[in-house]
Amino acid sequence: MNPEQRTRILVVDDHPLLRVGVAAIIDAQSDMRVIAQAGSGEEAVRLFRKHRPDITMMDLRLPGMSGLEALRAIRQEDPHAKCLVLTTYEGDEDIHQALAAGALGYIIKGMSHETLVDALRRVRSGSLFLPPPVMRSLADRTPNLDLSPREREVLSLMVRGESNKEIANELGITEATVKCHVSVILQRLGVNDRTQAVIAALQRGLEHL
Repeated sequence: MNPEQRTRILVVDDHPLLRVGVAAIIDAQSDMRVIAQAGSGEEAVRLFRKHRPDITMMDLRLPGMSGLEALRAIRQEDPHAKCLVLTTYEGDEDIHQALAAGALGYIIKGMSHETLVDALRRVRSGSLFLPPPVMRSLADRTPNLDLSPREREVLSLMVRGESNKEIANELGITEATVKCHVSVILQRLGVNDRTQAVIAALQRGLEHL
């Protein structure tokens, strides 16, 4: 295949060794090549503007601007941009948010390189690529999980280990109001106490440490 006809891919990950490994797998294929690599969300957006790749392969965990924020920025600039998420995040909320932002594929680091190559080819064709483990996580997502911005703030502070009183002081609300927010959070996460709520939030990708 003519080099100019190969699928042009931008690889975004903050770990240089992983980028090199992924690039080697991609460049070994006759129908695709890496045209640029980025180590942050800001750099990803800048290189997308410069190169206009056929596919942007995006990690979600990046310093500064997150991969999700970068994905949204790229899709806002070009609604037809094709993006594939390659990440360690397996939570149903992570997957939901990435797909809602416009990602066409979602794969987990540790999956085979054959899965990676297959995902890139499917995304290039405009098809959605979700391997079985990702599909299962998405299927388990609780429909009424959506939390209000204030509830998300309270949950974030719960994950940081703050008490109701500390949360109230930080947000400038009463402790009774915090208790109401916590009750809603427990109900929507389907758990019985704060510890379970924190664990569920981390497992599902609502919050990250």
